[in-house]
Amino acid sequence: MAARYLADADVSGKRVLVREDLNVPLEGGRITDDTRIVAAAPTLRALSDRGAKVIVLSHLGRPDGIVVESLRLAPVATCLAEVLGRPVLTAPDCIGPQAQAAVDALHDGDILLLENVRFHKEEEKNDPGFARALAQLGDLYVNDAFGTAHRAHASTTGIASYLPSYMGPLMARELEVLDAILSDPHRPFVAVLGGAKVSDKIGVIERLLELCDQIVVGGGMANTLLAAEGIDVGKSLRDPDLEPARHVFAKIHEGHVRAHLHLPNDAVVAKELKEGVDTRFVDVKHVAPDEMILDIGPGTAEHFRGTILHAKTVLWNGPMGVFENDAFAAGTEAVGQAIVDSGAMSVVGGGDSAAAAHKLGFAAKMSHISTGGGATLEYLEGKELPGVAALRQAPPA
Repeated sequence: MAARYLADADVSGKRVLVREDLNVPLEGGRITDDTRIVAAAPTLRALSDRGAKVIVLSHLGRPDGIVVESLRLAPVATCLAEVLGRPVLTAPDCIGPQAQAAVDALHDGDILLLENVRFHKEEEKNDPGFARALAQLGDLYVNDAFGTAHRAHASTTGIASYLPSYMGPLMARELEVLDAILSDPHRPFVAVLGGAKVSDKIGVIERLLELCDQIVVGGGMANTLLAAEGIDVGKSLRDPDLEPARHVFAKIHEGHVRAHLHLPNDAVVAKELKEGVDTRFVDVKHVAPDEMILDIGPGTAEHFRGTILHAKTVLWNGPMGVFENDAFAAGTEAVGQAIVDSGAMSVVGGGDSAAAAHKLGFAAKMSHISTGGGATLEYLEGKELPGVAALRQAPPA
């Protein structure tokens, strides 16, 4: 059964429970990146304008089922109110008498943000009783949280068993974009992959080898692949188990793939990762035992740029190095600029890629920046996301 879309729902006067992914980074109680809040705002504003009593569910961080004061959602409510340009009410819990009282006091058009659902250990266990308690606060349920759609939790899947359920616009847009590049991309289709581990992305790599025309790889993932080819990468971050990487090369050598894989041939190395450390450019075959690769080198950056410039579709998932440190950001900046200059349909796969796009000033120039990291990877791999499956199996309206 296909999921129902929010645009088709009669929400006026209804209590609408909306699962959003407002899990934003905090430093000292201050939000350092409001991307997810900004992305969620149009759905909440539209529901409010349509006369719904909007009740927002979200998690923040990993409190592991206990109340952690630093992970309360009050700063998120403040930021959300600023983005929406209207008040956002809060409740000290997400279930129970206090949550019920806050919901009962709502007027049509009001927006209420309930407290962190992960303060209850039952959330991550997808406990039916907890899901039912959440459902009692609403008349219908909307899942707009693509970033958590790969988690089978009470607020992302369980609750859909108890209420008429709908897919939110943000979730629908994410799936539409990913479906387009997976089913009928404009070619050449180039994937830019980075990040820490091959083992975390082995399924994605294997699928993209069949779908893409070219794949360029940097970051810790490239270190692992280089090591699997017998290159000594010194103290560089890499997977301890090289078998998944060797499996990738086995598939390539068997000739059952479409894509050509591009690995770094030079790198920026240092003996430690800290501000002001001495760095040097080296051929990847000449990394010293006490050095670590922290970015792709200028030759690799130029090669990757040339590959990307020919693209009509680009998927970017993972930085080329430790972009948070300016000394090791040049490679990530080079591929980001190449993606912009290519004029291709560009999809940034959430997580560190999205953070890099924002930090380096490319975000506004990308076609689509996903709000999901892990969810994007699992969808690209071809897995069914539990949060999406739950909407398809929800009771009738």
